[in-house]
Formats: sequence, C-alpha cells, structure tokens
Amino acid sequence: MRPISELSSLAGRRALVVGGAGHLGGAAAETPVELGAEVAVWDVDEAGAAAVPGTIALAADLRDEAATRACVGDAVARLGGLDVLVHAAALVGSSDRDGWAVPFAQQSLSAWEEALRVNVSSAFVVAQAAAAELARSGHGSIILFGSIYGRVGPDPSLYEGTSLANPVAYGVGKGGTLQLMRYLATMLAPAVRVNTISPGGVERGQPDTFRTRYAQRTPLRRMATEEDVKGAVAFLASDLSAYVTGHDLVVDGGWTTW
Repeated sequence: MRPISELSSLAGRRALVVGGAGHLGGAAAETPVELGAEVAVWDVDEAGAAAVPGTIALAADLRDEAATRACVGDAVARLGGLDVLVHAAALVGSSDRDGWAVPFAQQSLSAWEEALRVNVSSAFVVAQAAAAELARSGHGSIILFGSIYGRVGPDPSLYEGTSLANPVAYGVGKGGTLQLMRYLATMLAPAVRVNTISPGGVERGQPDTFRTRYAQRTPLRRMATEEDVKGAVAFLASDLSAYVTGHDLVVDGGWTTW
C-alpha cells in the first residue's frame, strides 16, 4: 500500500491550468507546482499567466475555437504530454461587461452568450482537444470549476443595498459545467477521471454588509479564500482520488447544506 506522500505527489506529471491568472485559477496553478508537477498556465492575460511562479505561460482567447485548440496542442508540446487539465476560466459576477453585472431586466443576450462561451463552451473544447493525450498519460484527470450557483439559486437578500449583482448566465453556465463533468466522466472513463470543484463565495473586498450577510448565512461563518480550494485541487489532481470520478467537490463552508 502506497503512503500518502506518494499518493499526493505529482512529481513527473504535467498539468495545464486554464484561467490560471485569475484568483482561483492562480491557487489551482500553484498547487500542482508545489506537488512537483510541470505546469503550464493559460490565460487571456498573458502577463498574469507569466507571473505565476515556476510555470510556462500561454495566452489565447477562449472565445476563439481555433486558437483554443491550438493552445492545447502548444501546451502538450511544451510540456511533453499531459496528465492533469484544470479549467478555471470564467466570467464572474464582478467581470466588466455591458449588460452583465446588472439587475435581471437589464442583462443582455450578448453578455449571456459571451459568458456561456467562456464558462462552458471553452471547457468542452479544451477537454475534447486534450482527451487523447490525457488518456495516454495513465493518470489522466480533468478538474472543472463549478460553483454553489450551479447547484442552488442566488439569495437576493444578500445583494440588497449593494452594487453587487448575480448574473443569471453565471449560474446557468455553472450548472452546465456540472452536467458537462458528468458526461465526460462516463465517456472518458476508465482512462480519464473527470470531477468538479464548486466553491462558495470568495472574499475579495466586497462591501462589509455583503460579507456580514454571507457569513451569517454560512455554517462556517465566513466567505471562502483562494487557499481553501488548494486541498481540493491536490486531491482531485493526484492519486489520492484515483477511484473518484463524476464527483462535485463542494467547498462552500456548508452553504448548500440548508
């Protein structure tokens, strides 16, 4: 029986983290580096990708299918293969788009379509482009990022009196991500495991009123931090989860338990 230190190690493995210049994506990129993997970070923000220590920086616009497929090929070529794929790219509630983080009546179809393109469609394209290489690795693992809002609806009282909003396409996209995970988990088995991580709300300088309401609504009485997802990434990327696929690992402080 292998020791935990061996099961958790990613030494000699290759990981691609899509959206790795973002808040959660950065934590997701740091984790395999710390566990010994060679890591490529891909983000439309090339400077942000290059700032993640110990990684190879890649840049492509996930809204462009051809560029997305080409970037997967570039990552595989530069890494010499692929064992772990993490998709953490997304338009989130604070993203700056017209018709996005506004009341429902003002949300636009163009913002909806862009969000689904980045949050869901690009995960489909990336997984499809990487599937054969992941299957060859012998340790293939895909980790997609969901959200509590892919599982439950938003609580409007959290947002009252603040400038924050919860765009409908965000939750719809995350719900689609969970179903994409279930589909891939069955279709890519047994060579590739596919799971999701669904974080709760992450503290990023929101108004005090919002953070207080959120903490009161959460059993663990606080919002998440980026660090909270690192253990989930380590578990799902490594042999610690060798018999886990089709699973949504919820990291929400208990938010969805009531």
